[in-house]
Formats: sequence, C-alpha cells, structure tokens
Amino acid sequence: MRRVQQGQSVNSLGKLEIPKIVIEEMIVNALLHRDYFISAPIRVFMFDNRIEIISPGGLPNNLTIENIRHGISNMRNPVLVSHAIHLLPYRGLGTGIRRAYKAWQAIDFIDDRDGNKFKVIISQQ
Repeated sequence: MRRVQQGQSVNSLGKLEIPKIVIEEMIVNALLHRDYFISAPIRVFMFDNRIEIISPGGLPNNLTIENIRHGISNMRNPVLVSHAIHLLPYRGLGTGIRRAYKAWQAIDFIDDRDGNKFKVIISQQ
C-alpha cells in the first residue's frame, strides 16, 4: 500500500491510501470472529487496487452481511473477545465494521458458506 502526498507538506511521510483504522478493524475482526475449529490461517492479500482478508468460517448462525453493516454481531469466540479489550485495539462488540465503513465506503463482504470462509475486500476509492 502506498502513501500519497496529496494535501500534505513536502517533508511529510504522506498518508496511507486506505485509512489505517479500516485495515486495523478488519484484521481485529478476522482474529476475533474466525472459526478456530477450522485448521486454516487468516490470509491477507495486498494487490495494487485492493486488500483482501480471508478468515476461516462463514458468518455464524443467522448473521448476515446486512446485519454486520448495521452493528449486529454474534460472538463466536467469547473468551477471546473478553480479553481483546486489554490486548488489541478493540473498541467493543458490533462497532468495528461500522467504524471502518464510516471511514471508507469501498468495503465489500463475501460470506462464502460453501467454501467455509469469510472475505473482506477493501478497494481503493
């Protein structure tokens, strides 16, 4: 991911093309809400025009993509969530996706139940 100088002073390091809060929230969500019964890693792919984060396991129970965009959540790993507030940049259940989406609207979610994975695609705007 590149840094851009647009609107920055000459000696500035620039700002990330995609805000840090967006990437941070999506990675924290992947860590906290993945299915740990599936022996597969969380994968992060960086392309020229997007970042993809793939977590093992689809959305739990009756949770939908529309639900998570509105802050409705379901704790798959409650023990991890209870410790996350002390260990990660975690701000509370059901707030991360809304916070990321407020900062950056080019976020797509794919709940691949057949492939048993959840994919987040953060595109450049």
